[in-house]
Amino acid sequence: MVSMHADRAGSGPYPRFSLVALAGRALGAVPPPAQVLAGILSVQVGAALAKQLFGAIGSAGTVAVRLSFAALVLLVVWRPSVRMDRRAWAVVATYGVVLGVMNLCFYLALAKIPLGIAVTIEFLGPLAVAIAGSRRWLDGLWALLAAGGVVLLTEGRGDLHLAGILFALGAAVCWASYILLSAALGRHTSDGGGLALGMTLAALVVAPVGIAESGTALLEPWVLAVGLGVALLSSVIPYSLELEALRSIPPKVFGVLMSLEPAVAALVGLLVLGEFLTPIQWLAVLLVVAASAGATRTASSAS
Repeated sequence: MVSMHADRAGSGPYPRFSLVALAGRALGAVPPPAQVLAGILSVQVGAALAKQLFGAIGSAGTVAVRLSFAALVLLVVWRPSVRMDRRAWAVVATYGVVLGVMNLCFYLALAKIPLGIAVTIEFLGPLAVAIAGSRRWLDGLWALLAAGGVVLLTEGRGDLHLAGILFALGAAVCWASYILLSAALGRHTSDGGGLALGMTLAALVVAPVGIAESGTALLEPWVLAVGLGVALLSSVIPYSLELEALRSIPPKVFGVLMSLEPAVAALVGLLVLGEFLTPIQWLAVLLVVAASAGATRTASSAS
């Protein structure tokens, strides 16, 4: 998921490290739309790589390893201060719990249904946030398109596990909450400090479940190496790419490009994992993509 595909939130300048500054200058030479698409591809390849760990440490163990490495990287980069008032800590704690549960639900879904379908269902979360409370008929159309996509996925689901669909829906609810909490996190914390602390709490929330499922297998050197790769692909790289892209392109363009994520996920699932979708399932993915892109553009026009 999360950005997170699931961890993608917050804004602010890069930390003042010469290596990061050098990377920022290198990224600046890449067209912003290409940066966004590269970030989307990185997230989905990271999810596909994570799925390879399920046989060894399970979905919960994979989440625990990924979030632990992501938290470690963010703590080193941002070095957040723990001196915050109670309200700020309440926001950070809630954000961390939601982030952990969101990733756990998404990976549990991945263990049972194809990547493209899991991401498509999860994308209903940000779509709901985009059109919530709107009274415009056009937003009603986007909602109907998305609903049509879900109906096609569930009615023609074939051998899809119901539990996988429910886990993906749980991830969608968490993603919607995560988006709303991200705004509060930005108001109560500075730079990426809140994100680093929230990620740490998310790792602590998921770690007991992962340890209970996998035990000492989590400490195998090859598992740790792959887990680090998943954390970089799913968190650090896309966050950096998207942050740099947002410096140069309007948010509505960014939102429309991000709407391609379900389609990219389906392609990565096909090419990397060999997960074939039926024509009806591809149509469902495209309906959700169209609904998300449309809702993003109309929301931006109205603001």
